[in-house]
Amino acid sequence: MRSMDALDTEIQAAAKKRARAEKAFNDADTELRQLLVRGRAEGKGPSEMARLTGFTREWVAKIAPDPKRARDIAAAKNIAES
Repeated sequence: MRSMDALDTEIQAAAKKRARAEKAFNDADTELRQLLVRGRAEGKGPSEMARLTGFTREWVAKIAPDPKRARDIAAAKNIAES
């Protein structure tokens, strides 16, 4: 059973490495999403940001929808509910 100790150590090390990589990915993903939302708020279009990021226009538009359109939809809902 002693031979499994080395394997156990390798498995634990790999699991820790994966957890660090996952955290780094999630942190970078959060930062990018916030920047995309900020870009939309400052008037950048999804096509422009897609070229900057390498992601599709559709993905960028989903992550950072047009803030003006969201306001228009909310206003239309308020009018419809009145």
